[in-house]
Amino acid sequence: MNKRVLLTVILSGILSILLTACGTNASWEEEKDIQMSDRIVTEDVQVEWELDDNQASDKETLIRLHMTNNGKPIEDFDISHEKLLHLIIVSKDLSYFNHVHPEYKGKGVFEIINEFPAGGEYRLAADFKPADASSMTKTQWVTVIGETAETEAVTVDDILEKSVDGKNVSLSFDSPLEAGKETTLKFTVNDEGTNQPITDLEPYLGSIGHVVVFSEDGERYLHVHALEDQGSGPDALFETTFPESGIYKIWGQFQKDGEVFTVAFVVQLPPE
Repeated sequence: MNKRVLLTVILSGILSILLTACGTNASWEEEKDIQMSDRIVTEDVQVEWELDDNQASDKETLIRLHMTNNGKPIEDFDISHEKLLHLIIVSKDLSYFNHVHPEYKGKGVFEIINEFPAGGEYRLAADFKPADASSMTKTQWVTVIGETAETEAVTVDDILEKSVDGKNVSLSFDSPLEAGKETTLKFTVNDEGTNQPITDLEPYLGSIGHVVVFSEDGERYLHVHALEDQGSGPDALFETTFPESGIYKIWGQFQKDGEVFTVAFVVQLPPE
């Protein structure tokens, strides 16, 4: 056997081994695809929303959320911002705001009691993270039975400065507001009496504060995250992107001396 024939035989053997290995890898890839298909994705998650009492004002109403993945209860959830579930409740006119944390009852069920101020429509937004899944948000309009309150107009603030619980809080942006552009929100907290900077803000839900945003019609919801490694005031920085032009209401929540205080601003993004 000459050298050329011998080399051909050797190369043929190597090629055969590689083809066999590729066949094995194909099986491994199929197994990997099967494993990946078990991962929970937002599109497959459904939330059944229940209001047991459907009463307003002087009645406590039980809110129940039942979470399923492809029809099966989601059993396990990861803690996100120190809680298993964050539930934001706003009235249709955005005048009422509440941020609560329902208790996990098992088998995908969360429950909490809430006192709605009046009957009418409310927007509920749930932020949570099933185990082996990304963080996700589910929203729903619900109707609470009872006497309705007079609707308050969502009015754009000419001056982004508010007083709440003995604090002066101002809001500014790193650049003019523009839809689709990342924006840094800066809250600055001073003492209302002395106008001195407050530098002892306490961590709230694992960061310097918590910010959520709703569009005027309640259809667009943003859960805004604080920048990492911030101090304790007076400035608190958050990054977000407003999806489109229009009017938005922004709620900032902070903690001092063990008490959480909430401040709200209304801004308008110009037409694109």
